[in-house]
Amino acid sequence: MLTSSHLHELWSYRDLIIRLAWSDFKLRYKSSALGFFWSLLEPLLMLLVLYVVFSNLMRIQVEHYQLFLLLGIILWNFLDRGTSMSIWGIVGKPSLVQKVYFPRDILVISTCTTALMMTALEFVVFVIFMAVFRVLPGLTLAYFPVLFVCEFLMILGLSLALSALNVYFRDVQFIWRLVVQVGFFATPILYPITIFPEKLRWIVMLNPMAQIITMMRDCTLYRISPEPLNLAYVAVSTLIVLLLGYLIFEHLEPKFAEAI
Repeated sequence: MLTSSHLHELWSYRDLIIRLAWSDFKLRYKSSALGFFWSLLEPLLMLLVLYVVFSNLMRIQVEHYQLFLLLGIILWNFLDRGTSMSIWGIVGKPSLVQKVYFPRDILVISTCTTALMMTALEFVVFVIFMAVFRVLPGLTLAYFPVLFVCEFLMILGLSLALSALNVYFRDVQFIWRLVVQVGFFATPILYPITIFPEKLRWIVMLNPMAQIITMMRDCTLYRISPEPLNLAYVAVSTLIVLLLGYLIFEHLEPKFAEAI
């Protein structure tokens, strides 16, 4: 189980987690002419294409649609990047898993931290866009870090489960890729939740990421505070995903070295 002693052990390895995360971050852009700018180009190119299609062809009427769309892309990319990279967190480091002792979940935590670093760069662009379009956040922005922490912990929980399962079942990577692609269109990223009939919206909002993205947009762009019940739903969902992910990881971890 996820005990206080294990949390203390993870805390004692915090320097290693940061070093592994920073090493992976730099390695991704090694020998690249544009370097870290690739982290910024991906969401900007997606924004350009999707904005042209959905604002001009489909005529979606959303206030500050550029920022609405960019924030949704950044938050979904964080989920996509964090989980997709973490799937290989164990399988991709066989020498560490087989020869060196340390809590194996450190590898997954460091990979999620690398994704966090990349997302932080994207948020720099988002803040610049907010300044360009003269959108000033209100006091409701205080909810943003709370919701962002929930997303990070949810990504961590998913990553723990996926990385462990991928050691034994390599089909997991392909299945998850499909889930992410379908989820992108099933989650209100390109469109507001209001396009659905009111009696159907609750079904879409069962997806915790739909709740997180919607509430983060509201508190950042429209100065709307999240509903307490929605916040509670996200918090409980995050806790469940994190605990389930850890339990799956803990159950499968003892035979990682043999399976790899």
